[in-house]
Amino acid sequence: MKMAMNKVLKIVPKPLHPRSQFTPPTASPSFIPSTPIPTLSLAKTSHHQLHEFVKAHLTPSFTPRDLLIFLKNKLHYHPKFAHFDLHIFAWASTIDSFRHDHSTYEWMVKTLAITDRFDDLHSLLQGMVSNPCPCSDGIFSCPRSEPIFRFALNAFCRVGRLDDAEIAFESMRRMIDGKPSVAMYNILINGYAKCREHEKAMNVYQKMTKDRVKPDVFTFNSLISSCCRNSLFGLALEMFKEMKDKGCSPDVVSFNTLIKGSFRERKFEEGIGMAYEMLELGCEFSNVTCEILVDGLCREGRVLEACDLLIDFLEKGALPNGFNYFLLIEALCGEENVHRALEVVDQLWRKGNAPSSISCTTLIEGLRRFGKTEEAFQLMEKMLREGILPDSVTCNCLLQDLCEVGRTSEANELRLLASTKGLDSDGMTFNILVTGYSREGKRKEGKHLLDEMLDLGFIHDLASYNRYMNGLSSF
Repeated sequence: MKMAMNKVLKIVPKPLHPRSQFTPPTASPSFIPSTPIPTLSLAKTSHHQLHEFVKAHLTPSFTPRDLLIFLKNKLHYHPKFAHFDLHIFAWASTIDSFRHDHSTYEWMVKTLAITDRFDDLHSLLQGMVSNPCPCSDGIFSCPRSEPIFRFALNAFCRVGRLDDAEIAFESMRRMIDGKPSVAMYNILINGYAKCREHEKAMNVYQKMTKDRVKPDVFTFNSLISSCCRNSLFGLALEMFKEMKDKGCSPDVVSFNTLIKGSFRERKFEEGIGMAYEMLELGCEFSNVTCEILVDGLCREGRVLEACDLLIDFLEKGALPNGFNYFLLIEALCGEENVHRALEVVDQLWRKGNAPSSISCTTLIEGLRRFGKTEEAFQLMEKMLREGILPDSVTCNCLLQDLCEVGRTSEANELRLLASTKGLDSDGMTFNILVTGYSREGKRKEGKHLLDEMLDLGFIHDLASYNRYMNGLSSF
């Protein structure tokens, strides 16, 4: 063990020296770590400390389980030596009495993937092929091989290292018994799809069918998405048809992708038709489905058609709870059709689809802009009673409108209702109301608000108080 410990010191480069070459396992030179070690930060005392640290926690003839506990519970949390995990892992491979198993391989693969050390991850996987787990010594391969490669494959695809992912996939195929699972193919297909490598995604799918691995809904969703990303909507429809021909039921993601693709190609009727096909097949809408439909139609100026479509879905009971129809209200207000916007909100609200706060405030601003103060007031009152809070600016603007038409008392009642629901009044709120009472000659009510302002600290000096009182007395 003493001789083995001395090898650890060889792993750690000397200060001020160029990066040292770690002596790799005889059978697997691919274990050489590629991540540079911070040589300037590791003094001679640190060499000794690392030696003592390993010596204290790893006894002679340690097993893979001992090494895993050391890597997982000791080295991983060490503030100075944690980044030497792969070097310790590779050093262990040089010991004649030691052999890595799937537990140490899995820990190291996950650690390298999570910490974005992808060059080292690639090398480690190749080393795993050359020096497989002892479970593979018999006639069957290690059952943990595929899950280990799956984690690595996901990591490579996540950062777009598709060449490494392809190599890892082929290495795994040589190691495991039988054919890869459909999940492995899906990861690779989805990786190519996200990087707009459509031809390679299709090649993997063809390889999958050649291997007689049955595709699932995730396979087809990735391929349909890849077609739509590359403006191949006709091919996307063919994949959708093939999906159903192979007995794979499309889900909401399948339809959402196709609807979005059809709208991108300006084939709006086809997209709306797919939405109704969803209902016929019993596939429930998601919020995303409705957002795609409403946003797509509104962007093309077909706002009223979007209204009718949404109301039809509502009548059919297909509109998902919690759908935020803010985009539709904003589009209607933008077209100065606040009357229709108010009707839509009222219809949806009566059926249990309460609007969001931003939908209400957008509509209130639209109503105010066209002088519909009464409708804005009623909407504000209703949303407050339902516990939907507006922002203070919108509330103050509406209070100002009410005060300007001689309805300061109603404005104050709205302010009190808002405060009971959690919307606190600010200095501007009180200023608007006091000015309103002054304009209406209601000195008593204005004086009551001034006293409340004093209690809340909104009047900081006697001069400000006298200015407000003079305003109340001048009418």
